[in-house]
Amino acid sequence: MLSDLLYRARALFDRKRMEDDLEAELQFHLDRLTEKHIDGGMAPAPAARRARIDLGGITQIKEECRQSWGVSVLESLARNINHALRALGKKPGFSTVVVLKLALGIGATSAIFTLIDAVMLRPLPVSDPVSLYRIGDGDEGGIEGGLQGRWEMVTFPLYERLAGAAPEFEEITAFSAAIVQLSVRRPGIEDVARTLRAKYVTGSYFSTLGVGASSGRVFDADDDRPSAPPVVVLSHHAWRAVYGADPSVVGSTLLVADHPLTVVGVAPPGFFGETLRPDPPDLWIPLQQEPKIAGSGSLLHQSTSAWLHVIGRLRRDASIDGLALRLTEVLRRWIQFGAKFPSDWMANLDRELPKQTIAVVPAGAGIGLLKEQYGSSLRILLAICSLVLLITCANAANLLLARTVARRAETAVRLAIGAPRRQIVAEALAESMLLSVAGGLVGLLVAMGAAQLLVGMAFRNSQFVPITTTPSLAVLVFTVGLSLVTGIVFGAVPAWFATRTEPVDALRGSGRAIGGHSSRLRTALVMVQATLSVVLVAASTMLARSLDNLQHQDMGYPTQGRLLVGLNRLPATYTPQRLSALYGDIEQRLACLPGVRGFGLALYNPLTSNWGRRILIAGHSPEASNESGASFNRVSADYLRNLGVTILRGRGFTTSDNETTAPVAVVNEAFVKRFFKGDEDPLDRHFGIDLPENAGTFRIVGVARDSKFVWSGLREPVRPMFFVPLDQRVDYEDQYDEIRLFEMLSHFIGGIILVTDSPPGVLEPLLRRTLAEADPNLTITSVRTMQQQIDLLCDRDRAVASLSGVIAVVALLLASIGVYGVTAYRVAQRTNEFGIRMALGANPAKVIRLVLSQALHRVAAGLVVGLLLAVGTAKFMAAQLYGVSFWDPFALSVAAGLLVGCTFLAAVIPAGRAATISPMSALRIE
Repeated sequence: MLSDLLYRARALFDRKRMEDDLEAELQFHLDRLTEKHIDGGMAPAPAARRARIDLGGITQIKEECRQSWGVSVLESLARNINHALRALGKKPGFSTVVVLKLALGIGATSAIFTLIDAVMLRPLPVSDPVSLYRIGDGDEGGIEGGLQGRWEMVTFPLYERLAGAAPEFEEITAFSAAIVQLSVRRPGIEDVARTLRAKYVTGSYFSTLGVGASSGRVFDADDDRPSAPPVVVLSHHAWRAVYGADPSVVGSTLLVADHPLTVVGVAPPGFFGETLRPDPPDLWIPLQQEPKIAGSGSLLHQSTSAWLHVIGRLRRDASIDGLALRLTEVLRRWIQFGAKFPSDWMANLDRELPKQTIAVVPAGAGIGLLKEQYGSSLRILLAICSLVLLITCANAANLLLARTVARRAETAVRLAIGAPRRQIVAEALAESMLLSVAGGLVGLLVAMGAAQLLVGMAFRNSQFVPITTTPSLAVLVFTVGLSLVTGIVFGAVPAWFATRTEPVDALRGSGRAIGGHSSRLRTALVMVQATLSVVLVAASTMLARSLDNLQHQDMGYPTQGRLLVGLNRLPATYTPQRLSALYGDIEQRLACLPGVRGFGLALYNPLTSNWGRRILIAGHSPEASNESGASFNRVSADYLRNLGVTILRGRGFTTSDNETTAPVAVVNEAFVKRFFKGDEDPLDRHFGIDLPENAGTFRIVGVARDSKFVWSGLREPVRPMFFVPLDQRVDYEDQYDEIRLFEMLSHFIGGIILVTDSPPGVLEPLLRRTLAEADPNLTITSVRTMQQQIDLLCDRDRAVASLSGVIAVVALLLASIGVYGVTAYRVAQRTNEFGIRMALGANPAKVIRLVLSQALHRVAAGLVVGLLLAVGTAKFMAAQLYGVSFWDPFALSVAAGLLVGCTFLAAVIPAGRAATISPMSALRIE
């Protein structure tokens, strides 16, 4: 085989020597035959002639030998490519236009695939990601209480049991599902704390993932002991962006939530953790340090608060077959005998326990947070870009078809003198393939820039997004494959048409015999472009209307004049008395700020978070369904009034609702509709959370108007919600751990609202200084207007709508160019006809109407089909639309109107040219 390959390589790259050897070998055989005939008594000249007859045709023998070299296909390919390069080089303007059009379509499609590869396909930047498996699935990023059904997060005690029951794993690690924001200060260097993002991980985290340190070291098992010295590992990005790549940071001490931690190392560049997300962790902290930082709010030893994800590295000789079933049994035994769930939850255990399962799934790509959030949007964009690519192919095919028609005389002559038709087809396909490859190369540059632009649009409020837009091998293969397929798609029609030319046409000097075929093909391609452009324009219009509906919907409170201040949560070591004094000090300081007309403190601001509990109404039978939950927020006395939420019945909170009075609550309309039937009056009724014995905890004193409050609430209907005063506390000391933790953590404010017309940039420095004076640990994470917060939640929709709008404009432009080209070509073909019409007295206006009507007829069928396809496309996009029906008349009318308008503008120039044709000029052309 190697000898054969070397022989073929020599025939390809050392052709002259092979030809010389072939000539010498043939001459050798010819000489031997000549000598044989001379020895037989023939004279030299007749002997040489007889030898040539006996040997056969020399030229034919040479061709047979060349065929045996096995390089004829490559030679033919090289000839076709060389011919195509010469042909395209003669028309550089034509070639450039086609390449740029293809680059646009291929680049846009490759850009979306680049993001799909980065978000949904690319493995973690760790060692041997294929051997990583996750125990549990799903992408929750908070705290899960109670039974989960299909479990995705676990408690630390459950993690220890699962780890002990999975010997198939070489190593196993647990890590917090959510990122916590902690105040961090470098003593002696920084006077004011900054907010950094942290994750709690087991000591085996880095070794399980197969990640080392770029400086210093990472954790080991000894670092994850309760008595171990407190340490921390910085991310490479934080080390550079926050600490200026200062090598002295390694080994120094950081005050993290007032606790000293020693920096033992810096993670390698490119490592963002196990979850691809905007603003990944800045630091990792050993799990056993969590109780020291969280204090009484610690989750580590809670038996009902699931907050950890688990990943293990499979041994080389092990298999996961049967592992999920075994771990499910461990889970169920833990629920029965190890967890401390409330008694009323355990009452239905016989029915609920068989539903509790835990899966073992591949984790080579990590936790798919962005995959879940952006997967559907990326698929829609890929479909949109694919339609643009089809339009581009149709447009390029139209240009090549026109070029083929212009060269029909040359093609006919070549066929007349014996050129095989397959050669004509091969050369035409070679031209289209060269154009598509060139378009793919330029498109790759377009893809890199477009992908980076799209990332910036989708995450414009993020400080750092670890998504690389550098093309991977998969992207390169995709782009090359797409270019080749594109070349075949748009080159097939012109190549086929090239073979329809008959040699006799070379003698006619005109294209009448084939003009009809060409016109019909070009018209069909224009109809395809019109159809797809209508679909894209309608889809982009629907997405734009959906975005506008999202941004300007009735939120239940005014969006003007409200400034939202996000706060880093204070250390959990703060006592209730210290918190009360601090909040009073903050309110006094805020009242003195210039330009601030009102303010309020809350557990969280609108559209920034969501806390929820199970609701039980006094006098009603307990419900265990998912519909028995409601969102929850704890606010200061004036928060709802300053936010602008209307109290429809009863009253709001006052300063008298404090720790000395019985707990009260304000509920929204959705809460009343959900938990009170018919004409039941909710005022002065009692309810509680989680357990039947708590049903009398809160007395409802007011009903507030429904408002969009939870972070995921822009698209969803308003959730049932209740508010409780910041100054009131409930004693849950005799109940289970998770509810006590909930009560304690809910008193740590995470947001402030200010009623002011001052822009954020003006107030932010003053706010930071004011809060730092109240408490150095009170750091600001964000300052935004209410509308900016709404816009932040619309970033993904805005990116999709903006990109689809640009693509729709491009598609409409390409379709218009196609209409112009076909109309101009038809006018040129009918020059003689229009000249005769004008000579016979035809009105120029009638000629213009004739040309325009024919142009509109060409796109009419495409318009009808496009509108039908647009309705089907809208159904496919239904999950992305808000307040827009799949048959939205406005969007369909815009698409139809724009196509008709662009068709008119594209055809009016050729129509005007047709109306000014001179009869004598037409006859001269003929």
